[in-house]
Amino acid sequence: MKGVMVQGTGSDSGKSFIVTGLCRVFSDRGRKVCPFKSQNMSNYSLAVKGGLEMSRAQAVQAEAARTAPEVFMNPILLKPREDTSSEIVLNGRVFDTPAGRDYYRTFTMNEGIAAVRRALAHIEKNFDAVLIEGAGSPAEVNLNDAEIVNMRVAREAEVPVILVTDVDRGGSLASVVGTLDLLGDDRERVKGIIFNKFRGDLSIFEPAVRWTEERTGVKVVGVMPWTPGVRLPDEDSLSAASRPRGARQTHKKYQKNSKATENTASSREKSYDLLAAAINVHLDVEYILELAGMSTVEAQTS
Repeated sequence: MKGVMVQGTGSDSGKSFIVTGLCRVFSDRGRKVCPFKSQNMSNYSLAVKGGLEMSRAQAVQAEAARTAPEVFMNPILLKPREDTSSEIVLNGRVFDTPAGRDYYRTFTMNEGIAAVRRALAHIEKNFDAVLIEGAGSPAEVNLNDAEIVNMRVAREAEVPVILVTDVDRGGSLASVVGTLDLLGDDRERVKGIIFNKFRGDLSIFEPAVRWTEERTGVKVVGVMPWTPGVRLPDEDSLSAASRPRGARQTHKKYQKNSKATENTASSREKSYDLLAAAINVHLDVEYILELAGMSTVEAQTS
C-alpha cells in the first residue's frame, strides 16, 4: 500500500510529533491520508463515533489530516493498570486485562494481528496513503517474535520506514547506528533518518549529518529544531516526565492550560499549520512524498 512508517530509536523520540506534522503536510497537498498506530500504550484516550475508545494521539493526527478520527486508526489501545498488566481495548471496546506474558503473546499473534490486518486493508481501500507511527524502538530484539507495532507492521503494509531520533537527549548518533545494526534484514526497509528536537545553530550539526549518511548509507531526511508555538498533547506519561525545563514541544505549560488550548479548534489548527511549515522548511518533503508513493508529479496529474 502507499505510505510510510515513522519509527524511533526510543520512546519520546518524536514519532507522534512528526506523523502529526506529516498528516497536515500531506493534506495540504490534497491527499486523503490516514494516520495509523496499530497498538498504543497510553491512558490518554477519548471517545469517538459510536462511543468507541481510541488513543488521543491518533485522534490528534486525524484532525491534522482533516479527517474524522475512527478506531481503525488505532485498533489496539493498552491502558496500563499495573507494572505488569494492561487493559486491552480492541477496536474501541474493552477486550480483557492480560494476566501475564503468555496471555499477551497469545493475543498479539491472534486477535491483535488480525485486527491490524483488517485496519490496514480498510485504510488501503479508502485512503490515498497511510502514515504509520511505530512504538518505542524496533531494536527491542527480545520482543521481535511477538511485536505488532514496528517492523512487522511495516512488512504487513509493505511501506518504507523513516527512523526518528532525539538529539536533545544526547547519544543520537549512537542510537541511530545501534538501531540499524540490530534490525537484521529489516534494515533495508529504513530509507530515511530524522534528527529531532535540535536546539541551536543547525549548521553546527552538519558534520554529524554527513557522518551519519556515510556511516549508515541511509539518507538524512532533515534536522527538526524545537518548534516554538506548537502545542500538542503528550502521548503518554513518559513524554511529560522527560520534557526538559522550558521545552516548547508538548510541554507542561500546555498541560496546565489544556482547557484553554487543547479544546480550541483555532489553536489546534494553528499548531498543525506551524508544525507543517517547520517540516516543509527542515525536512526533505519531496523525498518523503516519493517514499510514500505520493510524488509531486503524480499529485499534479491525479
